[in-house]
Amino acid sequence: MKRASYIFLVTLAAMAGCTKGFLDINTDPNNPTKVTLNQLLPASEQGLGYAMGFTNDARGARGLTEVLSVYMHQVTVRESQDQYGATGSQFDINNSWSDFYSAQSAQPTPDYIGVLENLQVLIDEARAGNNYIYTAIGRILKAYGVSQFVDAFADVPYSEANKFASAGIRYPKFDKGQDIYPQLLVQLDSAIGELQATGGNSLKPAADDVFYGGDPDLWIKAANSIKLKLYNQIRLTTNVSAKVNELISGGNLISSLEEGFMIRYRSGTSPDDRNPGYSEYYATQKSHYQSPWFYEILKGLNKRLFTGIRDPRIPYYFFNQNKPLTAAQNGTDYRDSAFISILFGSVGPNRDKSQDNSMTVFGIYPVGGRYDDRNALVVNGGSGTGAAPLRLLTYADVLYIKAELQNAGIVAGDARATLQQALDASFAQVDFVVNLAKGSQNIPALAGTASATGYINSIMAYYDSRPTAAAKLEVIMTEKWIQSFGFSGDQYSDYRRTGYPVLFDPNNAAQAPGGFFQPPLTGDPSLGGPQPAVKVILGRRYPLSLPWPTNELNVNPNAPAQKAPDTSPVFWDK
Repeated sequence: MKRASYIFLVTLAAMAGCTKGFLDINTDPNNPTKVTLNQLLPASEQGLGYAMGFTNDARGARGLTEVLSVYMHQVTVRESQDQYGATGSQFDINNSWSDFYSAQSAQPTPDYIGVLENLQVLIDEARAGNNYIYTAIGRILKAYGVSQFVDAFADVPYSEANKFASAGIRYPKFDKGQDIYPQLLVQLDSAIGELQATGGNSLKPAADDVFYGGDPDLWIKAANSIKLKLYNQIRLTTNVSAKVNELISGGNLISSLEEGFMIRYRSGTSPDDRNPGYSEYYATQKSHYQSPWFYEILKGLNKRLFTGIRDPRIPYYFFNQNKPLTAAQNGTDYRDSAFISILFGSVGPNRDKSQDNSMTVFGIYPVGGRYDDRNALVVNGGSGTGAAPLRLLTYADVLYIKAELQNAGIVAGDARATLQQALDASFAQVDFVVNLAKGSQNIPALAGTASATGYINSIMAYYDSRPTAAAKLEVIMTEKWIQSFGFSGDQYSDYRRTGYPVLFDPNNAAQAPGGFFQPPLTGDPSLGGPQPAVKVILGRRYPLSLPWPTNELNVNPNAPAQKAPDTSPVFWDK
């Protein structure tokens, strides 16, 4: 069922404030039941994951990463975001927006309240009871979520959003992103103050907090790290030197793998608390192809960058359902030995042929799938656990941000040394995720192995060979992009800010198959046969922001006219 816009359902949202699987629905609008803080918090956190991450077909949710992972060339699909064609009417965009702002349901009767509405109720109720930790967590989640929507859409409702119950505002205006960002930083500072407050807190979060178990010290680190990220985001338009130096010298940032700002999913199926991207394993029709551009950079086949440097994270990132010398389900659009996918922008003869039983799928690292031990099998819901966390802001991310700021001369320090620390953390992060998600699989450790050390040494040698700060920045941003696999929100922002990593351009003859792409090692479908000719085209320019959801524009008289995404940058994009 097509979901309605939040401005149709905001009255229900204000009264109910509840989420499927966590809270009960009060069907009598004249006698609403007061929702407890320990119900609102996990509902809000789970909802944020749905709005930010991959799809969950069973629930009907779609997150921003559905589109942005394609725009960042980590995933390829046959849907509209292929060739940068996502529109405001696209299911992913409408549903991620609705998940964030509104009362929602995939059922005939609305039974899901949006993240922002739940968070505002959480903040108000907690503040009224002097439960400062809950209030602070609500502020941090709100600031983070709104910042992601500003970064994706440019201008969004904020000052008047979800204000029907309190102010009678039915149709919120869209605020400028540059006006919203300062308010988000104020929210984060307020949250830090509340987390440090004494007294109050008759109710404290614990297991209901799926990020940090209610630990106020870890939430302070998360808030500071989000502030660092936001300041770095605007560094081309604002002098942030004093602010970022204060944060870094203060040292109270995310400083270990366990402290990462992440939603820790588990392996349960009733209710389903697995990583939403794991739905690819049990979906009746698979849709997420692994990007050949991403794959060839990892394999060292890209002729422009990291040539000849094979990344040992490949079997953790991808699982091949097909064996190297076995015919695929159908003729392939792109194949390299066991790796089977489709090219971004392809109009080849095999692009639309079904490959559900032979295509390469997500591995254990991004979604809790399988580690590729070369024992190919057709995956299903029992092939992995789905217990991989959604990594929104990690320790490795913080180190890459520091390296970028050092490279730019904004903070003191050795960008090279920080990059090496970030690489070490990126490999340790793979083991961290594996230990959470492996279940009964026997998976080798990665960090500290000869292959991991050799790769890091090769990347550092490549970094040393780069002649300019801009060329060295490309190494930093490309490695940050590689470790981010599974969540593409920040990488979409990084690319628009810095121009890195370099992405696949089908209009560039040097990047076509046989250009930057090496010839496939194995033909298809017969052993060693020739690969069919593949043509790739691109008739659109890169989207500088996402189009606003059509559902919202159709019913909100205060919404702006639809934008042209390729000429509508976010305020920090210079």
